[in-house]
Amino acid sequence: MEKSEAVCGQEALELLNCVTSSPFDQDKCITLLNSLRKCVLDKKVKKFSLAEVKPAKVEDKQG
Repeated sequence: MEKSEAVCGQEALELLNCVTSSPFDQDKCITLLNSLRKCVLDKKVKKFSLAEVKPAKVEDKQG
């Protein structure tokens, strides 16, 4: 089965990466925010959620 991309996922990812970049480019991030906003309005997105990540199993290796 082919994994589908989340609606507006690319726009959201670009915005998140922008806000974490150093040096911070506020003008670029505002442009990306506007792009994400346009996408969610066009696609009628009501809510985002993050995929649940199961915690890695920690094995106790004491000898």
